Amino acid sequence: MRWDRFFEDLEDQLAAEWEAERAALDSEAERLRVSRLALRERLVAFAQSAASPLSIELRDGSSLEASVTSVGADWMAVRPLRAHGAAESAVLVPLPAIRSIGAAQGELLRSARPTEPESRLAQRVTFGFALRDLARRRAAVAIGVASGRALSGTIDRVGADHLDLALHDPDSPRRSAAVTAFRIVSFEAVAWVRVAAAVGVVAP
Repeated sequence: MRWDRFFEDLEDQLAAEWEAERAALDSEAERLRVSRLALRERLVAFAQSAASPLSIELRDGSSLEASVTSVGADWMAVRPLRAHGAAESAVLVPLPAIRSIGAAQGELLRSARPTEPESRLAQRVTFGFALRDLARRRAAVAIGVASGRALSGTIDRVGADHLDLALHDPDSPRRSAAVTAFRIVSFEAVAWVRVAAAVGVVAP
């Protein structure tokens, strides 16, 4: 009986060691996976899980309370919380403009887990492509720039790394008489682009 107990103890000890080793390997594998995680992947997870609104701080010093609706190659579309009586809008944010994101702990942890496979198209739709769609639609926009200013008007054309903006009152259509000036705006300066949701935003 003593030998039986001795072998049982050995088996228990071996099982415990195997479990500890497996846990260590799993932990190391998880640390390695997280070390390769990009911000874009976290945002995709927020969009897929219909997360609670996030607190997003941007390069122009502004912040948004918004939910992520879609993620492109280098930008995301968010739906801000609606203020009382405010018209619904969509906001496009280039990923380099994001400074920090506040989220509940549970949402934060979920965003670090592997996500569902996404459309390959979403990974190819760039910020420039989305802006060209808005230019094609002649949509009135407001653009926040790094200096903290907001410019309103219509995007006339979009280059590889910049856009041409005809400035006019946001409530007026783009007509020559309504345009007060023109600006070339570098993508690097853009913190956000706001457009009426009714206009529609190209969905990756």
